Amino acid sequence: MRPVSSPPVTVNAKPGRYLTFRLGRESYGLPVLGVREIIRLCPITPVPRMPEYIKGVINLRGKVIPILDLRAKFQLASESYGERACIIVVQVGAPPAAAMPMGAIVDAVEEVVQLSEAELEPTPDFGGSPDTDYILGMATIHGGVKTLLDLDKVFLKEGLLDLVSSSTPNPQNQTQTI
Repeated sequence: MRPVSSPPVTVNAKPGRYLTFRLGRESYGLPVLGVREIIRLCPITPVPRMPEYIKGVINLRGKVIPILDLRAKFQLASESYGERACIIVVQVGAPPAAAMPMGAIVDAVEEVVQLSEAELEPTPDFGGSPDTDYILGMATIHGGVKTLLDLDKVFLKEGLLDLVSSSTPNPQNQTQTI
């Protein structure tokens, strides 16, 4: 009997620089190229009828930016924000037309790390039931494991970009009165 060969496992994460941060006791990483800035936690204006993980919007230098709570998005235990909590502002979507800034509340920013191909692992197979599309891969750093996230899939999944962009007028849907 011949052993059944499994399909080759590919790592979607690419070697490069990642911003690492904490949510609870877990560490995650985002590609640095998508990160625009890190700001202090500031007052967030709630928006009615949004999913639980969308905390609302902030005004960042005259631009309204939607803010996600990544703990709520990943269904982690909710706890109050500590003094190291902050907002990571990222650019999502395809530039230049569809690119838009969004923010994510995290418990603490750790560091920017340079990851080599040897430090990257594929996303484990969890048996098909959990949705892991938002995970680029895993990284082994300083003896620990960090989950590397796909910016667009974390921030744009479930129509979040449509949800945010639907608040801007669409000229094709406007009626003209004379």
